[in-house]
Amino acid sequence: MHILRKAARKYGDHGLAGITIAFKHRHMPRIPAVQSNEYLGWLQFAVPGMLERGNVDCFDWAIRHLPSDAPIVEIGSFCGLSTNVMTYLKRHHGKTNRLITCDRWIFERRDKTAELDDSGVSFDDYREFVRETFLRNAHMFSRHDLPFTVELFSDEFFEAWTARDTMNDVFGRSIALGGEISFCYIDGSHLYDVAKRDFANADRFLQRGGFILLDDSGDSTHHESRLVAQEVLSDARYKLVTRNPNYLFQKV
Repeated sequence: MHILRKAARKYGDHGLAGITIAFKHRHMPRIPAVQSNEYLGWLQFAVPGMLERGNVDCFDWAIRHLPSDAPIVEIGSFCGLSTNVMTYLKRHHGKTNRLITCDRWIFERRDKTAELDDSGVSFDDYREFVRETFLRNAHMFSRHDLPFTVELFSDEFFEAWTARDTMNDVFGRSIALGGEISFCYIDGSHLYDVAKRDFANADRFLQRGGFILLDDSGDSTHHESRLVAQEVLSDARYKLVTRNPNYLFQKV
């Protein structure tokens, strides 16, 4: 199951393999690490998630260098850890860009009614718990700047974005989708076909100077997102900002 594999490999881009890759890419562009921060520390203690530490540095860099006030888009929200980190970094850097996220909280398991092993907890219960956890975490940690979160798969989200649909989000607010994007964090399905479509869809709306961060795209990961990152490396329309270990690109 993808969620469990991802958790097990959360730190898989480090260790000896990471040292080898770092030597191979010794001229890799580097971005500053986010300084020790009490709030982010407590946030990450309280909110569950599988957020790679280097992604926080990439969020910080992208948000500090946003080319405009166009929206930030996050594909995949889970329990809200990355969402709340980005909301904080927006506030920290004085940015007012809307943060628009999408997730259906429907994971890989097919038999939704069956219990998880012999726990007595059904997968439907688990899904609803994760969704409610996102809502609670967002209300707690992003109460002054709630993200707009629509309950859609990424393909559905970009269809709605293309059509400039107006939708109700999970907090009961109306949101008009569409237009340019300044930064897209792609953290939905990491299957090649899906990650490639997510990148292509984000690319259609990403403005020049905007950023795309591909989660689980590091060189030593087993996730197929890395294949998409390798393809983008040869795309002259994008420059590599950093690999930390996941790939952050900027549209030129």
